[in-house]
Amino acid sequence: MATPFSDPSLSPLRTIAVVGLGTMGTGIAEVLAKAGREVVGIDISEAQAAKCVAALESSTARGVERGRLTEQDRAEILDRVRTSTDLRAAADADLVIEVAPESYEIKQQIFRELDGIVRPETIMATGTNALSVTRLAADSARPERVLGLHFFNPAPAMRLVEVVSSVLTAPAAVTTVTNLALDLGKEPVAVGDRPGFVADGLLFGYLNQAAAMYEAKYASREDIDAAMRLGCGLPMGPLALLDLIGVDTARTVLEAMYAASRDRLHAPAPILKQLSEAGLTGRKAGRGFYTYEAPGSGTVVRDALTPLEGGDLVPGREVRSVGVAGSGTMASGIAEVFAKAGYEVVLAARSEEKAQAAKARIGESLARSVDKGRMTAEAAAETLDRITATGTYDDFAVVDLAVEAVAEDLEVKRQLFAALDKVCKPGAVLATTTSSLPVVACARATSRPQDVIGMHFFNPAPAMKLVEVVRTVLTADDVHATVREVCARIRKHAVDCGDRAGFIVNALLFPYLNNAIKMVQEHYASLDDIDAAMKLGGGYPMGPFELLDVVGLDVSLAIEKVLHREFRDPGLAPAPLLEHLVAAGCLGRKTGRGFREYAKR
Repeated sequence: MATPFSDPSLSPLRTIAVVGLGTMGTGIAEVLAKAGREVVGIDISEAQAAKCVAALESSTARGVERGRLTEQDRAEILDRVRTSTDLRAAADADLVIEVAPESYEIKQQIFRELDGIVRPETIMATGTNALSVTRLAADSARPERVLGLHFFNPAPAMRLVEVVSSVLTAPAAVTTVTNLALDLGKEPVAVGDRPGFVADGLLFGYLNQAAAMYEAKYASREDIDAAMRLGCGLPMGPLALLDLIGVDTARTVLEAMYAASRDRLHAPAPILKQLSEAGLTGRKAGRGFYTYEAPGSGTVVRDALTPLEGGDLVPGREVRSVGVAGSGTMASGIAEVFAKAGYEVVLAARSEEKAQAAKARIGESLARSVDKGRMTAEAAAETLDRITATGTYDDFAVVDLAVEAVAEDLEVKRQLFAALDKVCKPGAVLATTTSSLPVVACARATSRPQDVIGMHFFNPAPAMKLVEVVRTVLTADDVHATVREVCARIRKHAVDCGDRAGFIVNALLFPYLNNAIKMVQEHYASLDDIDAAMKLGGGYPMGPFELLDVVGLDVSLAIEKVLHREFRDPGLAPAPLLEHLVAAGCLGRKTGRGFREYAKR
């Protein structure tokens, strides 16, 4: 069944051989056959070839059941696919796509043999995501006909295809393969030859840092994964994704990236080597970072590392009323969250006017919830009545929990905590919402550092489910238990982490954003191509440059500087392009221009 993009009979690529019939090769064969191409599937294993055919039969049968295909469509698709264990079956192919294991020796052997089999005009594509396309092309008799064609798994569902040119690739070959990708209903992105290309080049650095974070016992595997899903809207957490990709595959990709970049952020975390050499390669082995029901299963089962239900054995302190310090969007959002959960809230700002403006903002937010049918007008009115707006922190004398959400400036926060120390009653918990500053520095500004903890909400607080709970070395156990209990009552997912720059989310997110900026700075890929690659290939809700412009380039630069200062890793140094844009006043959407220009409101 051809796609509506074009008539396959008019394409110069009518017969396509797929070499390597694992999960990816089988998926590519399905995509090609559904688009009307004649497909020759080749694998050295007869069993694997048979498995490919069975998978196609099963997939197309599901298509018929769901009404996406007719029985005739299914029969025609299956008729277009034939399999072989002999590379000579590719003799009549217009295009050969190689998706063999990630090994230069294996791939070079395939290309050398194909040189003596295929026609001179046949295009040869490698599906590698880690190895040098240039190196593979250089060993070929016709390097100008060799390029990279990197599909994403599962190929039938994922829209991104990276079309990789080497310095030897003929432009006509690139054009022909790009047109094929469009005809398949995919989104082709043109990239140069470097390990990981765009999507994996950004993705695997992030996955590596997550593995290193877990290895350092900074946070549990469950909390790291939950933080990135809930804090960034990602479809999977990084450690679960490593298990899906294969820990050994990730290690191979990272080793290739590190060999090319010598960036320590790409040096594979030792735990990847340890798991790989132990055979704990992820889902396919039944165990990796997590333990699975069976090899190949995606169902996680309990193991020795699974946290116990109700793990807090220390009882928390009673919290009936909450003080929120600040008048900005974060402060008003946090006050709304607590009031909705039934707490009496004191919302304090530097002036009565600012506090009342923040309360009015909450009223508008509640009115929108009523308009959308999310709450009744009566419930909204009761919620707003629970909030007392005040221009003095003296009114925090009665609260059991004080949460500050003032400017991200350490001296401002230290002064506020010193004031809260004098005002708040003994036993009150004092929390900071800082996203980048040391919580212990706020704690040391008080006479009761054991009562101070971090509660990092995400913006907008009413919508975002995540709270990073940040213990310092001085935080009391019952203070930690109190905040965990409060998070449960306000229906937020709490993750535990220590007091270091970036906590979980920002420590993993911002190096990824910084690396995306470096790609543009080095003219490797365009803003649009990088954003498209990460949304289509990585399942990200926003591309890195869309996100940077929303967060604010000045805010992003400040966080990058904090991370670089704390970890002293050269790879974390802010990209000069980011610094130049901030110096020019191009701060993102809020100024009308950042990486892109925006219409004035």
